[in-house]
Amino acid sequence: MSLLEHTLAALAIQGLFRFLTGNWWSGALAASAYFLGREVAQAEYRWIEVYGHGLRANMPWWAPMDLRVWPKLDQWVDWMGPIAATGAVACLLNRRR
Repeated sequence: MSLLEHTLAALAIQGLFRFLTGNWWSGALAASAYFLGREVAQAEYRWIEVYGHGLRANMPWWAPMDLRVWPKLDQWVDWMGPIAATGAVACLLNRRR
Protein backbone atom coordinates (compact mmCIF):
# COMPACT_ATOMS: atom_id res chain seq x y z
CA MET A 1 0.00 0.00 0.00
CA SER A 2 1.17 3.51 -0.73
CA LEU A 3 1.03 6.49 1.61
CA LEU A 4 -2.12 7.69 -0.11
CA GLU A 5 -3.77 4.29 0.29
CA HIS A 6 -2.76 4.08 3.95
CA THR A 7 -4.15 7.54 4.59
CA LEU A 8 -7.42 6.87 2.75
CA ALA A 9 -7.89 3.58 4.60
CA ALA A 10 -7.21 5.34 7.92
CA LEU A 11 -9.76 8.03 7.11
CA ALA A 12 -12.30 5.34 6.17
CA ILE A 13 -11.70 3.57 9.49
CA GLN A 14 -12.06 6.90 11.28
CA GLY A 15 -15.34 7.59 9.48
CA LEU A 16 -16.66 4.16 10.40
CA PHE A 17 -15.83 4.69 14.06
CA ARG A 18 -17.42 8.15 13.93
CA PHE A 19 -20.58 6.55 12.58
CA LEU A 20 -20.54 3.83 15.26
CA THR A 21 -19.51 5.89 18.30
CA GLY A 22 -20.20 9.50 17.38
CA ASN A 23 -16.59 10.37 18.22
CA TRP A 24 -13.94 11.40 15.68
CA TRP A 25 -11.13 10.79 18.16
CA SER A 26 -12.01 7.12 18.68
CA GLY A 27 -11.68 6.60 14.94
CA ALA A 28 -8.37 8.46 14.86
CA LEU A 29 -7.06 6.28 17.67
CA ALA A 30 -8.24 3.03 16.08
CA ALA A 31 -6.83 3.85 12.64
CA SER A 32 -3.55 5.15 14.03
CA ALA A 33 -3.10 2.11 16.26
CA TYR A 34 -3.76 -0.22 13.33
CA PHE A 35 -1.19 1.35 11.02
CA LEU A 36 1.42 1.85 13.74
CA GLY A 37 0.99 -1.76 14.85
CA ARG A 38 1.32 -2.96 11.28
CA GLU A 39 4.60 -1.12 10.79
CA VAL A 40 5.96 -2.27 14.16
CA ALA A 41 5.20 -5.89 13.23
CA GLN A 42 7.07 -5.44 9.96
CA ALA A 43 10.01 -3.94 11.87
CA GLU A 44 10.03 -7.01 14.12
CA TYR A 45 10.29 -9.28 11.10
CA ARG A 46 13.10 -7.18 9.64
CA TRP A 47 15.00 -7.35 12.95
CA ILE A 48 14.53 -11.10 13.24
CA GLU A 49 15.77 -11.62 9.69
CA VAL A 50 18.83 -9.37 9.97
CA TYR A 51 19.91 -9.55 13.61
CA GLY A 52 18.03 -12.46 15.17
CA HIS A 53 19.35 -15.23 12.89
CA GLY A 54 15.79 -15.94 11.77
CA LEU A 55 14.55 -16.79 15.28
CA ARG A 56 11.92 -14.78 17.13
CA ALA A 57 13.36 -16.11 20.41
CA ASN A 58 16.52 -14.06 19.74
CA MET A 59 14.56 -10.81 19.55
CA PRO A 60 14.73 -8.48 22.59
CA TRP A 61 11.66 -6.46 23.58
CA TRP A 62 13.12 -3.27 22.13
CA ALA A 63 13.88 -4.72 18.67
CA PRO A 64 11.02 -2.97 16.82
CA MET A 65 12.33 0.37 18.11
CA ASP A 66 15.86 -0.30 16.83
CA LEU A 67 16.47 2.46 14.31
CA ARG A 68 18.58 0.12 12.20
CA VAL A 69 15.40 -1.64 11.03
CA TRP A 70 13.76 1.65 9.99
CA PRO A 71 16.16 2.76 7.22
CA LYS A 72 13.62 3.88 4.59
CA LEU A 73 11.49 6.99 4.64
CA ASP A 74 8.40 5.12 3.47
CA GLN A 75 8.53 2.92 6.59
CA TRP A 76 8.15 6.05 8.69
CA VAL A 77 5.60 7.76 6.49
CA ASP A 78 3.36 4.68 6.35
CA TRP A 79 2.38 5.25 10.00
CA MET A 80 2.95 8.98 10.34
CA GLY A 81 0.65 9.83 7.42
CA PRO A 82 -2.44 8.14 8.87
CA ILE A 83 -1.75 9.57 12.33
CA ALA A 84 -1.40 13.10 10.96
CA ALA A 85 -4.45 12.83 8.68
CA THR A 86 -6.82 11.33 11.25
CA GLY A 87 -5.58 13.69 13.95
CA ALA A 88 -6.16 16.69 11.70
CA VAL A 89 -9.66 15.53 10.78
CA ALA A 90 -10.55 14.91 14.43
CA CYS A 91 -9.24 18.36 15.45
CA LEU A 92 -11.02 20.19 12.66
CA LEU A 93 -14.35 18.41 12.91
CA ASN A 94 -14.47 18.52 16.72
CA ARG A 95 -13.97 22.29 16.61
CA ARG A 96 -16.87 22.72 14.19
CA ARG A 97 -19.32 21.36 16.73
